[in-house]
Amino acid sequence: MDDKKLIRFLLTFFLGFIGSYIINHTDFKPEGWTSRTWAYLILSMITFGIYGLVASICNLTFDPSKSTNIGYIKD
Repeated sequence: MDDKKLIRFLLTFFLGFIGSYIINHTDFKPEGWTSRTWAYLILSMITFGIYGLVASICNLTFDPSKSTNIGYIKD
C-alpha cells in the first residue's frame, strides 16, 4: 500500500475538514487532483460523520486514472 494513501486516510478519518485542508496544501495531494475540503465539512455535519468515514476509506482506494474519486475533483 502507498504510504501517502494511508496518511490521507488517517488525516481525513481523524481530522476530517482540517485533514482535507492539510492534504490539499501539502505533497499529500494527489497530482492533478484537488481535495473537496468544504465537502468534507458540510457533508460530514449533515450525515453525522458518515461521509467523512466513506471519504476516508475512499482515500485508500484512490485511483488517479479514474475520472472521478469520492472527495476529489480534477484540477
